[in-house]
Amino acid sequence: MENKPKPVSREEEKKSISARKKGTVVSDKMQKTIIVAVNTLKTHPKYGKKYKFTKRYKVHDPESKYKVGDVVEIVACRPMSKGKKYKVVY
Repeated sequence: MENKPKPVSREEEKKSISARKKGTVVSDKMQKTIIVAVNTLKTHPKYGKKYKFTKRYKVHDPESKYKVGDVVEIVACRPMSKGKKYKVVY
């Protein structure tokens, strides 16, 4: 009997899509690591006002391919180091 891969459910597919983020490279000074700024729009829980929120992530870039200003897509992965828990989607 052959072991066929289990089909991916819609919920699992949504999880993998939601774990992806799109941002701009703001630093490429480290070896195999870039810093990506991801902008999101948040809503204040009490007042309902929308505001911009920027979070910076250290991202693993094994080929050192991306430079400052490039728009990249990142995905969560196993921890590569203390602060690096994302990698670039090529």
